[in-house]
Amino acid sequence: MEAVVIRRGASSPAVEELPRPDPDAGEVLVRTLRVGVDGTDHEVIEGSHGGYPEGDDYLVLGHEAVGVVADANGTAFEAGDVVAPTVRRPPADGPNEYFERGEPDMAPPEACVERGIDGAHGFMAEYFTSPAEYLVHVPEELAEWGFLVEPASITEKALEHAAASRSAFDWTPESALVLGNGSLGLLTLAMLVARGYDRTYCLGRRDRPDPTIDVIEKLGATYIDSRVTPVPEVPAAHEPMDLVYEATGYARHAFESIEALAPGGVAALLGVPDPWRFEVDGGRLHEELVMTNKALVGSVNSNTSHFAAAVETLADLPAWFLDDLVTGVHGLDDCEAAFADGDETTIKTAVQFAQI
Repeated sequence: MEAVVIRRGASSPAVEELPRPDPDAGEVLVRTLRVGVDGTDHEVIEGSHGGYPEGDDYLVLGHEAVGVVADANGTAFEAGDVVAPTVRRPPADGPNEYFERGEPDMAPPEACVERGIDGAHGFMAEYFTSPAEYLVHVPEELAEWGFLVEPASITEKALEHAAASRSAFDWTPESALVLGNGSLGLLTLAMLVARGYDRTYCLGRRDRPDPTIDVIEKLGATYIDSRVTPVPEVPAAHEPMDLVYEATGYARHAFESIEALAPGGVAALLGVPDPWRFEVDGGRLHEELVMTNKALVGSVNSNTSHFAAAVETLADLPAWFLDDLVTGVHGLDDCEAAFADGDETTIKTAVQFAQI
C-alpha cells in the first residue's frame, strides 16, 4: 500500500510503498478516505515536535483521519462503517491508569504515544489498523468531513474543561475571543457560534482581503488585528471576555489572556510554545486571577467521548462553513500541495486516499 512518510533526516514527506497491515485480535482494518494536515504535522516534519516509532527511521504521518471499515475482524463494527480514530495509544510497556480509566488525553507525554506524531505510525496510508475501542462511528453523510472530527474533539475537550472550572458558580458565558485564525481557530469559532455565544471575536495578524477574515465575518464574529489591538487592549476596544480560547502557541498570550478576561472568566490554553524567557508583571496577573475569580486551563488531546461529541457538532455546522474551511483536498499524486506553506488562500487541506 502507499503511505505518506517522513524519513529521519528528510526535510519533506514522501509517498512510499509499505506492507498493508493485518489486524490483530480486537483490531479493525480500516481503508482510509481522507487525512487532514495541520500545524502539528508541520512541526513533526520540521523535527520540532514528536518522534519516530522505536526501531524505525520513518514515521507514517497523519492524525486527523476518517476511513471505512474493510475488515471488522470479529469486533462490534461492520464492514462499510465510517469511522474516525483517536490519536493516543498505550506506550510500549502497556496500558496504564489513564487508558484503564478511558482518559488517555489526561496522560503526560511519557505515558502514551500519539499516532502520526510521537512514537507511533499515523493514518496517512491506504489502510491502517486500530483497536476497536479507539474508533468512533461517523455517519455516512458526514464521511466527507470526518477528518475534522479530531480537531473538533480537541475543542470539545477544552470547552468541557473550561466550563468545569467555572462549575462552582452560575457561569453563563456570552462573549468569547479566539486567539488565532488558523483552521483550528476558525473551527472553534464556528463551534462557539453554534453553541449560542452572543458575541464572538477572533484575533489574528492578516491583512484584507483574506479568506479567514471572510469566514470570521460570515460567521457573524468580529475580526481583531493584533497589530492594531493587542490582547491586553481588547477589553477597552471591545469588551472583557467570558472565554478566551488560545490556539496560537504564542507564549505571551497565556498571560495576556488574563487581562482580556471578564471577572469570573476562563482562558483555555491549547497552543504549545517554543521555549522563551520574557518578563511579565507576575504580581499584577496573580492579583487579577485571585481578586476577580479568573482561571487558566491547559488542554491537550481528547478521548472517545470528545470524538463522539465532535461528530454531533460537525453535523450541526453550516455546509458553507465546511466548504470555506477546507480549501484543498489532494490525491497522493499531488499530496505535496497539502503540505505547502505560504499560500494565503489556503486554510485547511487534506490528503484523499479513496473516493467518498
